[in-house]
This record gives sequence, structure tokens and C-alpha cells, in this order.
Amino acid sequence: MSGKSAEKTIKEPARDIKVWREVDVVVVGGGPGGVASAISAARSGAKTVLIERYGHIGGMATGGLVNIIPNLSDISGKQHIYGLTMELLNRLDKRGGTSYTRKKDRGSTEKKAVDYYLDANLGWFYVRNDHNTGMQRVLYSAVVDPEILKDELNDMVLGAGAELLLHSWGTQVIMKNNAVRGVFFESKSGRQAILGKVIIDATGDGDIFVAAGAELDNECDNKRRTAWLALVWWLTNVNIRKYDNFKASQPEKYKELIQELIKLGGYPMFFKGILKNQPNTVWYHCMQPQPQHTDAMDVEQLTKIDVQARKRALITYDFMKKYVPGFERSFIMLTAPQLGTQGGRRIIGEYILTEKDMETDEVFEDTIAVLANNDYGEISAKHPTLCIPYRCLVPKCVDGLLVAGRAFSSADTINETFNIIPHCIAYGQAAGTAAAMAVKAGIQPRRVDYKALRANLVKQGVNIPEYSGKKKSESLTRSKPKDFYYQKYTSGGG
Repeated sequence: MSGKSAEKTIKEPARDIKVWREVDVVVVGGGPGGVASAISAARSGAKTVLIERYGHIGGMATGGLVNIIPNLSDISGKQHIYGLTMELLNRLDKRGGTSYTRKKDRGSTEKKAVDYYLDANLGWFYVRNDHNTGMQRVLYSAVVDPEILKDELNDMVLGAGAELLLHSWGTQVIMKNNAVRGVFFESKSGRQAILGKVIIDATGDGDIFVAAGAELDNECDNKRRTAWLALVWWLTNVNIRKYDNFKASQPEKYKELIQELIKLGGYPMFFKGILKNQPNTVWYHCMQPQPQHTDAMDVEQLTKIDVQARKRALITYDFMKKYVPGFERSFIMLTAPQLGTQGGRRIIGEYILTEKDMETDEVFEDTIAVLANNDYGEISAKHPTLCIPYRCLVPKCVDGLLVAGRAFSSADTINETFNIIPHCIAYGQAAGTAAAMAVKAGIQPRRVDYKALRANLVKQGVNIPEYSGKKKSESLTRSKPKDFYYQKYTSGGG
């Protein structure tokens, strides 16, 4: 018996809820999109509150230990993402909290540069095949120290003038007519409310727009990365050189050990951490498809996977320490306090981004970000960038609400590639700026002037091309992206 009662319900009694604050902009969720939203809204003059359910901000980039900031350039090495992402990396660099591709290596085909990232198993994040030449090239990507990042993000949010409320979970919306006017949140201080003129849903899973009754898309192929759940953990005090020598000198023995580890339920693949301030550390991203459909909104499934993943981490650690040379003195440095979630519900916005948008060079009138398009073979070779319209952040029907982060309006086929950390920061910077503009003008977010929004973002250092009003499109036979994630994360070897 599971204890479930399918139809039984209990009526919750009505009660008066304390209003904790009345502000201009309320940002719910402190991940990359939420942090960027709060910083940009506050810097733009809006009275802003950021609420976050954990005791830190940064989301997957910190609590999830997904500390990789990839795809800052296309395969030629040309950088496309600037703005808050670059400000953050520059601040971390001053504190020794990041490692990134050297300028001379961006777009390089030099074997030494390519091999460095391939050897670290960070190939997908740093290396791409040039469709035109068949050669491998190095991207501009970065990795960050999540602990330094937590502190730096606190400084940036508070330094911008926003209020920060941690240990607070946004649970329900306050509606007036068809507009969101605030949120209820739960904490150790009980249930309280925050009222705002614009609410930004940066929860990643669309918790707020779901509560508001907005249209959404929940379709996601279970073979896609965005459908998988993962636990990340770090192992340190590893003698990498000894491990490499063993793997190279005894490949058959190494293969036998890895197969045995897989049979025991352990995880065979790891990244060699390349943070300069954390030598001898490896990163395990226990991510692979589940046999059943995964659902990041199912609390029972989240619990089960978290328990299984932590068991799997210990199986892996015990085996590596006992049998694999180089791991004899290793120990688990930390495990992620947040289970890794990579996709889920997406808003139905005023514009839905699809694969067709990758087959054109169109600059939208409301372009708020330009992203490198690196993963689609011939399509990427002909169209190396993708413009993101502001309308992807604007719910189709509900007012007073914007979406920042991975839940932007998009088909699952394109969301898989364009929902990573620097992308979410870009969406958040645009959402926060637009929210502040809407408040100042006394209008709904969907009425924000596109030209003025673009100009504001350019002033903030965001890379946005000129809008000419002309569409440059080119038809191309579509090719499906390779199932890189499935191949990579289900294969053996470190």
C-alpha cells in the first residue's frame, strides 16, 4: 500500500496573510535567470525583491554544481554573449574563481588546445567539429568555482539595490483580473505575500506561470537531455597523472574495471576539473536517461532519483578508491545540495522559438540576445547564430508576468540546446530590464517598446545587431541534431 488516496481532498480554511513588501518587481527563483533579472531590474531603477527557496543563489550553477558556462562563442571563436555573463566572469577572474579558454585558442584547430579539453572529457562544452573543414575547433567557454560564485552573486544582487530573501519558496500567485499582482511564499516565518507591479517567473519549471493559469508546453522527449535528472558530486585528492598512466599502460585492465563498476551500479564517466584553484579534483555528473518518463515536477520521483543517485555516488567512490590507481587517497569533496534538473514546463509566449528559426539569419525587431548556434551541422555552418525575441519571455495571455530562464517559449527540440546557463542569464537580463521599463511607463510588459529595450540592453553591454526590418531567410533541408548526450553519458570511461 502506498498510502495514496486518489480522490480524497481537504478544504484549506481561508486566512489573512501578512504582506511582507510592496515593490515594483518581484523575481521568483534565484538561478542564473533570476539573478540576472533582479540585478538588471534594480540597476534600472525598479524597487526589486528576489526570493529563493535555498540558502544560496545561483541555482544549477552553484547548488547544482553545474559550473560550466559554455557556448560563449561560435566555432570560429567569435564571441556573441556579453552583458552580465561577462561582468560576472570578469569579477570571478579577479578572485581566481574561473578558468576559461585563452583568446588565442578560441576558434583554434591547434591539436594541443583541442586535446586539452578532450582529455578532460569536456569536449562537448569546449570543442566542435567544423562542418566546412572537418577539423575540430575550440569554443570560448568557462568553468567557475561555485562557492566563490555564490558570494559574488550575493554581492551583485545586493550591490544593485535589490532585496534578497533566501529560504523562501514562492508557492502561489495573487491575481487581479487577468494580471499577476504578487506571490505568496512560504518560509520559517510562515506564509507571507509580496505585492509587485511586474512578477518574473525564474523558477525554471514555470511554477509561477502555472499557478497563474498561463498556457504552457510540457512536451519533452525522454531521450533529450532536458528530460533527465542528475546528481553532481566532486571527488578530490585524485592523482590524475597516476590514473592517466594506468589507463594508457593497461587499457584492457582499465576496461575490465569500468565494466565491473557499471555492473555494480556505479557511474563510469567523469570530467577532469580544470579549475586552477582546485587541482586533483574530478566532477561526476550522474546523468543518464531513466527507463520511465522523468518528471521534475513529481516530488516522489525527485525523491527516488536523489536517493538512488547518492547511493550510486558511494558505490562509484568506494570502487574507484579500492581498485583504480590514482584514486587511493581520494575522498568526496561535496555533493550537490540540489538535484540537477535541466528542463520541464515552458511558457506559451507571444512567439514560440522552433527549429525553423535556426534556418534563418533573421534579426527580430525585439531581439534581446544573440546566441551561438554550434550543434546542428550544416545548419550551424550556414547560420552560426540565433536571435532570441523578447516575445519568448512574454506569456501569451497573462499580464503582469515575464519568464526568465529555461522555461522561455520554445519547442523542446530547441530548448535542449538554448537553455544553458549563459543563455538564461541573457534572458534574465532582458526580463529585468523590460520589467523596470514597464513599471516606469505604467504599462504591461508586453507593451514595452522594442527599440527602447534593445537600446537599454546595448547600453548594458549586450550584443544585439541592428534591426533593419528586412528578413534574411534561407530554406535548408533540416537535419536532426546528434544524440550527443545519450552517447556520451551512457558510455564507459573517465
